[in-house]
Amino acid sequence: MVAAPQIAIPATYMRGGTSKGVFFRLEDLPESCRQPGKARDRLFQRVIGSPDPYGAQIDGMGGATSSTSKCVILSPSSRDGHDVDYLYGQISIDADFVDWSGNCGNLSTAAGAFAIHAGYVDAGANGTRKVRIWQANIGKTIIAHVPVTDGRVRETGDFELDGVTFPAAEIVLEFLDPAEDDADGGAMFPTGNLVDELDVPEEIVAGGKLRATLINAGIPTIFVDAEDIGYTGTELRETINGDTAALSRFEALRTIGALKMGLIKTPEEAAKRQHTPKIAFVAPPVDHRTSSGREVLAGEIDVLVRALSMGKLHHAMMGTASVAIAAAAAVPGTLVNLAAGGGMRNAVTFGHPSGTLRVGAEAREVDGQWTVTRAIMSRSARILMEGEVFVPAEVLQEAQNPEAIAA
Repeated sequence: MVAAPQIAIPATYMRGGTSKGVFFRLEDLPESCRQPGKARDRLFQRVIGSPDPYGAQIDGMGGATSSTSKCVILSPSSRDGHDVDYLYGQISIDADFVDWSGNCGNLSTAAGAFAIHAGYVDAGANGTRKVRIWQANIGKTIIAHVPVTDGRVRETGDFELDGVTFPAAEIVLEFLDPAEDDADGGAMFPTGNLVDELDVPEEIVAGGKLRATLINAGIPTIFVDAEDIGYTGTELRETINGDTAALSRFEALRTIGALKMGLIKTPEEAAKRQHTPKIAFVAPPVDHRTSSGREVLAGEIDVLVRALSMGKLHHAMMGTASVAIAAAAAVPGTLVNLAAGGGMRNAVTFGHPSGTLRVGAEAREVDGQWTVTRAIMSRSARILMEGEVFVPAEVLQEAQNPEAIAA
């Protein structure tokens, strides 16, 4: 048997915020992968190196964390008032699936820059280029304000982002109406309550009851009080991710919350929908140390937040979860708002494992229903590598023949 050669596909490897992913122009993909389906999923899994029972993604571009197991497709938008369509896939590291149920806020930053890199948006004069992005996973508009110099995206600069080692140029993101008409339908608070009482197993919480704020802004998120589940809100990754029993409890809580929010119909569906909803725990600010050893004083932040992504505690904070944090903090009476001291606010600075982040949100109540009209945050993005990504020919042959995959 003669081994088939590898196939090269144009691709760009980018960091966006505290995430990394492989970016593709839609027209560069094999024809059978230009639409949703098993062919596209199989190709992206092989690019990233999944599913990998070793959990290392050695034979692919992934970095064996939820922050680095991602693919993005951009294309010119036919939607009025938008420049590009942005589609995001979260590739499971060790399981056989790709989750398309939500957005990546961090890579939204890189999507704005890539739109210019890819030639979809003219860089224009020196200054800041507004890129209007249609987020196709959830049907939302994101505006990226991308700095440009000499006809190119300016990537270097002095903007520092906790969780990213080196400074870069600042990109401001605006998430428009992040809480309305999400991909699954429903309101900002899908149960109609700012705080719900969840029925949970006694082995998870004594008494079998747990308060939670279930919000759908940026990304569906379940917030609980750290104290109620035995934590302080200052935990670092090793504390949670090294405790398999704790991870199992968080997944059980996430499943209960997903059912309550109407995102899944049966508990079994949660295993195939790991990207959403997120689960996070909050606490009032205290002096603490970050993963880099830096001391953060209680007075520097409004609230402590720790969030899990794809079953593990995130090393910093997901961009979309940051929108959810800001939205919940802006509404008096949510658990996030109460942990932050209560009252009305249009911005929040929260502590995460790698440092701090400030996010703005404009919330308003109309006819008894809360919504957020806009959330704003600053991130950065940078091209790490540009050229071609290689996949074995048989993967491409499968991708071009979906029937073979189904068989």
